[in-house]
Amino acid sequence: MPTNIRPLHFVFKISSRTKTIDFYRNILHMKILRHEEFSEGCDAACNGPYDGKWSKTMVGYGSEDNNFVVELTYNYGIRSYDRGNDFNYLRVNSNSVYDNILTKSYPSKLTPEGLFEIHDPDGYKFLVGKSDSTENSLTALSLFVTDLEKSKNYWSGILRGKLNSQDSSRLQVNFDYLNFGLILEKSTEEKIDHAKAYGRVAFSCPTEELKPLQADIENNNQTVLTPYIQLDTPGKATVSVVILADPDGHEICFVGDKEFKDLSQVDPKADSLLDEAINADKSDEWHEKKNRKNLK
Repeated sequence: MPTNIRPLHFVFKISSRTKTIDFYRNILHMKILRHEEFSEGCDAACNGPYDGKWSKTMVGYGSEDNNFVVELTYNYGIRSYDRGNDFNYLRVNSNSVYDNILTKSYPSKLTPEGLFEIHDPDGYKFLVGKSDSTENSLTALSLFVTDLEKSKNYWSGILRGKLNSQDSSRLQVNFDYLNFGLILEKSTEEKIDHAKAYGRVAFSCPTEELKPLQADIENNNQTVLTPYIQLDTPGKATVSVVILADPDGHEICFVGDKEFKDLSQVDPKADSLLDEAINADKSDEWHEKKNRKNLK
């Protein structure tokens, strides 16, 4: 089984880069870490079941070497995604973001725990709390599951996450790096529906442990969505990945750590590359004109 598992990021499919990037930059105070454009679909379905042009934008509070971050996947021409009941929230600890929500009167509600619940333009939920330091960080990912025991056996047993806490409604596992928790929340529904907007959580481990990981998953009669494969990014490092699915179908990407560290370096040109791509993509403008015309 893999050792030195490092949480990396969670993937959101987004419908408008203009609105979404404004939210992550100006509400969550995240930085653009890197931006990449692709002319055709990913062999490991990184952008979902779409074959056309797409882009990947990594956003967060610092390098993926020591921060959990967000991957924003944009498929050109896709204007909306049906939401399922699989994703719950990402947790942000940040005094500046907490105060920013108050100052800008961003639509929110206060939870009983004193956290702000807010949503990005596609409806993905964030819980924002105060921090004990000046550092901003993503500290937890929460997903819905149907059977806590099956989830515990998979995430804590097969994948060897460290069981941090458990009660009748949820459990939390942590891994070797970062102050970051995966919270698996018992769903009130009988089945998890991932619909079209389904995400993917990514981890790294030593590259040489990817094939043994795949074999162990298969020996435990669990699901391998994409067997060991190498993925190219133009002008950057080639990485090795294995894509899994847990008992509720949540997608999990394991990537070789050494090559991923090369690939995931913060790009000082990321902001300009993203802004250039948004300016060159006229789809937001076209759809706004279409909507105005339909309202007349």
